[in-house]
Amino acid sequence: MLQAKGSTPATGPFTPALFAFLRELKKHNDREWFQANKDRYEEDVKEPMLRFIGAFAGPLEGLNRNLLADPRPAGGSMFRIYRDTRFAGDKSPYKTNVGAHFRNRHCTRDVHSPAFYLHLQPGESFAAAGLWHPDPAALRKVRGSIVARSRAWKALREGGIEVTGDSLQRVPQGFDPDHPWADDLRLKDFYTYEPISDRDVCAPDFMDWFTGSCRRNLPLMAFLTKALELPW
Repeated sequence: MLQAKGSTPATGPFTPALFAFLRELKKHNDREWFQANKDRYEEDVKEPMLRFIGAFAGPLEGLNRNLLADPRPAGGSMFRIYRDTRFAGDKSPYKTNVGAHFRNRHCTRDVHSPAFYLHLQPGESFAAAGLWHPDPAALRKVRGSIVARSRAWKALREGGIEVTGDSLQRVPQGFDPDHPWADDLRLKDFYTYEPISDRDVCAPDFMDWFTGSCRRNLPLMAFLTKALELPW
């Protein structure tokens, strides 16, 4: 992500002001500070993310028509800034990151369906693709597909896609502990992870970079989506 010398700087939707707000929010994570700075949140964080989601709809459709980029401010692709603290030991009311997910439009289980994900946080931004914390039924389907479609799984894994996630200590009951992909059968999540610097998030070609990241991970998204019997 480089700007040619002598050229007029272009701008993307994200600026350093987004990270500045999130850093300050981490220091002052209370309702009084947030209400006093809500205009900054709207201008520097929420609106840029919604613009990015809306602009990403075209490139995403070019990758797969069944994936959704929904720029609605509520109920769309952007995650809420408000934390659910009902069962949490940490009662801080706000997240200190902003995220968006781009899921299959035919799936009603938003967070736990195969999706592309963008996470923006000072010094900890990343792009991800895949399946996070699937329910037991979905997990069985994915593991069953790894066994039934071993050649397809081998192709994507040997094609350079690094799949990660929480893992069991042993291969789950009902699966061969000596299976060639036994380590992957132990996984409880199936996703990729690519870190991004704050500077690169704010680069004018960040949309192109994120689209490329999603394109590289299409084989994993296709495998997981088909495993869950969703349209691809």
